[in-house]
Amino acid sequence: MRCTLGVDIGTSSSKGVLVAEDGTILASATRSHEVDRPHTGWVEMDGRVWWDEFVQIARELLGPSTGSGTHERIQVTAVGVSGMGPCILLTDERDEPVRPAILYGVDTRATAQIARLTGELGDDEITRVGGSTLTSQAGGPKIAWIADEEPNAWARARRLFMPASWLARKLTGAYVLDHQSASQVSPLYDIEGEQWHDPWWQRYAGTLEQPPLAWAGDIAGTVTAGAAEVTGIPVGTPVIAGTIDAWTEAVSVGAHGIGDLMLMYGTTMFLVATGEETLRTPSMWTTAGAFPGTRNLAGGLSTSGALTAWLKELTTADYPQLLAEAEASGPGARGLVMLPYFAGERTPIQDPDARGVIAGLTLRHGRGDLYRAALEATALGVRHNVETMRAAGADIRRIVAVGGGTQGRLWLQTVSDATGLAQQVPQTTIGASYGAAFLAASATAPAEAQPRIDDWNPVAETITPDPGARAAYDALFDRYLRLYDATKDVVHELAAEQHTH
Repeated sequence: MRCTLGVDIGTSSSKGVLVAEDGTILASATRSHEVDRPHTGWVEMDGRVWWDEFVQIARELLGPSTGSGTHERIQVTAVGVSGMGPCILLTDERDEPVRPAILYGVDTRATAQIARLTGELGDDEITRVGGSTLTSQAGGPKIAWIADEEPNAWARARRLFMPASWLARKLTGAYVLDHQSASQVSPLYDIEGEQWHDPWWQRYAGTLEQPPLAWAGDIAGTVTAGAAEVTGIPVGTPVIAGTIDAWTEAVSVGAHGIGDLMLMYGTTMFLVATGEETLRTPSMWTTAGAFPGTRNLAGGLSTSGALTAWLKELTTADYPQLLAEAEASGPGARGLVMLPYFAGERTPIQDPDARGVIAGLTLRHGRGDLYRAALEATALGVRHNVETMRAAGADIRRIVAVGGGTQGRLWLQTVSDATGLAQQVPQTTIGASYGAAFLAASATAPAEAQPRIDDWNPVAETITPDPGARAAYDALFDRYLRLYDATKDVVHELAAEQHTH
């Protein structure tokens, strides 16, 4: 049976799937891992783990290596890769990492570099060239941080990778980065020209070799003999360039058309709205799309599943218990409102020194109320992002939910109730690894037999908002916004103290 292999490197795990030509998942494998947080505001990971886990997943899915890449009559025809991002992994001339990879916007270490680059280049000019102001999500300041703070590592650095491009390099030897990922290495990418902005690259990353650019579904190269021996994937198997996981998740559910909004429920929450125009707003991220001719307005909450996992660990209760108690608590969590900024916040407030706040606590509140408040906090964060996107001109016509969090009906319903928006839930919500497998299938199928994601992954359910909950959530959203403004000064003082530990 002919199939494609899709692998995604996520924040808390790596996932792989073998997918048949009709979209059926034949097998899946997961490897859990943890990120490192050596200091407050730092989130990083050893990039070598990405390749190690890819090899483990490939071997598990393909069975004992025979050199043929077949197992029980399965033939891998193409490989799709994906990963969290934007991450900054710098390597030396032998492709050995010079330091751990600095992760996306949850890593907030580069505040001084953001201020310096903005002062040197000008906010208006940065926005004109790259589409977005510089925030903790931008890759350019993270590169500048390494140059400023770790000169020994910087002196050895020669190439720039993200998880997907690192896997493509290890599999094929190709040095390539997709346009979508490159557009998040702001301010080093020209979004209208769809190319590296050479003057700023030379100024801030001049010792690094520029990765040639491709689109997510383009073939980066084919599996080398060395990679085949390690992974069991046949020599010569095509490998796509791939892209950042949120965009690959959008592909996995067909939410990359004009007017689509993808909501990714995971360790963090991510939103990607797709259009044709380059929309610019200081509170969101403007990026190239996964495909030619598209642009995205994107946003992300720094905590979502991470927040509920923290509560689970804190209370020692299991998820079924917490969900049952949260359901009994009801809308409004019996008079609680929570700010979900436990790891700072990305969009739309762009405040790395924001922190979690729980208001209204009494001795009568229990863990179910806290869990309900956490679900509602992420739902209100989604509403804040959606309203900001629409104010910037985004035409959002259809919302599709994806990711591990879609398995929890209460969370989905809370988001729909808080936002007033229906969400389509597809049949398969495994996420980016499935999207990577689809991109690989599309890249290698003949023109007359191109797969359609609607056939691979049809809509299974639509979550509609409860009109009776609207007034309660409107009032809660107003309190949510006012609570941040009212506590911001004190919270920033506390964050400053935390940075000293």
